[in-house]
Amino acid sequence: QVQLVESGGGLVQAGGSLGLACAASGFTFRNYAMGWFRQAPGKEREFVSAIGWLGATTAYADSVKGRFTISRDNAKNTLYLRMNSLKAADTAVYYCGQFKGLIYTSGATPEYWGQGTQVTVSS
Repeated sequence: QVQLVESGGGLVQAGGSLGLACAASGFTFRNYAMGWFRQAPGKEREFVSAIGWLGATTAYADSVKGRFTISRDNAKNTLYLRMNSLKAADTAVYYCGQFKGLIYTSGATPEYWGQGTQVTVSS
């Protein structure tokens, strides 16, 4: 079955950097677009970033554009999110998700989710 396991979360000071990884198994990773979402306390889960099957196409929420970088390694079945210039507003549980199909389309919701990893940014 599809398994997505996030790692790399933690506590970081504002202005710092953190890298997340999502290890995928149970499906042919290179055949699916993947994405990152986040959910802060008391808020709905929101889109952060997405990447197409080859890694050539990416999308970002306006709130993270220029600070976060999504990437993938299809040989390692792993999705990444590099987060720089972190702000207190970035504090949330971060989830990776598998989209249906090769390409991400705006507004799409993943079919499968990981369990999430906590990112806390102290101001």
